[in-house]
Amino acid sequence: MAAVGNVLVIGGGVAGTAVAIGLAGAGVAVDLVERQPGVTALGSGITVQGNALRVLKGLGVWDEVLAAGYAFDSLGMRAPDAHGTLLAEVPDARTGGPDLPATVGMPRPELARILVDRAAAAGVGLRFGTTVTTLTQDDAGVDVTLSDGSRGRYDVVVAADGIRSATRAGLGIELETKAVGMGIWRAFGPRPASVTRTDLIHGGESYIAGYCPTGENSLYAYIVERAQDRSGLAPEQQLATMRRLTQAYHGPWDEIRENLTDPSKVNYTWFETHLLDAPWNRGRVVLIGDAAHTCPPTLAQGAAMALEDAAVLAELLTTHEQVDDALWNAFTERRFARAGAVVEASNRMAGWLLNGERGDVPGLMRDISALVSVPA
Repeated sequence: MAAVGNVLVIGGGVAGTAVAIGLAGAGVAVDLVERQPGVTALGSGITVQGNALRVLKGLGVWDEVLAAGYAFDSLGMRAPDAHGTLLAEVPDARTGGPDLPATVGMPRPELARILVDRAAAAGVGLRFGTTVTTLTQDDAGVDVTLSDGSRGRYDVVVAADGIRSATRAGLGIELETKAVGMGIWRAFGPRPASVTRTDLIHGGESYIAGYCPTGENSLYAYIVERAQDRSGLAPEQQLATMRRLTQAYHGPWDEIRENLTDPSKVNYTWFETHLLDAPWNRGRVVLIGDAAHTCPPTLAQGAAMALEDAAVLAELLTTHEQVDDALWNAFTERRFARAGAVVEASNRMAGWLLNGERGDVPGLMRDISALVSVPA
């Protein structure tokens, strides 16, 4: 018998929808509330590594993900010179296993849609434009009041409500989210035929210039600069700023830049980081995904860590017989050190770039690939 009969999930992002799918597929009654009025996903594209693909396959959405994205098995490194000279093409580890590609690039909104549709098909009760106003728990469950005035009682509440988690704050958990010192421009646009994998340029006028194919006819491109206040820029100014920063980069960038013409496809955010000390639960309320850990995307493992949290939690809640210390200790054992290693490594790589240090980037990437190649 599963430890839970019903669960409330707060947050309709990757972590929330994934844990909801996993629980509902095992026969648990799941309600999911999302503050936003519909399916939303910030950003342009997403790089989904093999270990994340392994979880998505387990959720039954691999075929949809592959159809919506662009799969590839290598990483290119280019020079910040007048030709964008290709320095190396490195075979990328298939961290999800030999039957899955190393990486799939795809539009973020497509991944969000696929997961929400799968959750609905699995019987999850989806409620958009709704959030939690009060949580009161005892040894046997959690009483919840929602923003629409409705109430419910659940065996467990899963807080997957993001980097600035209102649930975390409501539980009185103090966690400092720090700015890393980098800001990233992202843009979505057409894919030149020459772009068939992620290529990265470290150095030059900015810290990182990169791009990732997201479909037969699309890609997302990004430039990482010193973090600064860009909030006063109108959309047209944002586009002009990103195009100006890309002038320092060449090779496929020359064609990508010419195709960046739509201001509505450009966005700018800062890199931030935090890691919540274990345990991630307070009684029967547990935090996962960005609510518990977040890091700069220098290793492209953010979504993967969130998906792994969801898969492990769903497994434990449906294979243990009761919600007790043994369950939460098992969750901590399987998630805290692993997610922490990814956060630390991602921040270390960002620090090398910020400080102009020659760190062992290939070695760091190999270490993390070896870590995440073992199922969570």
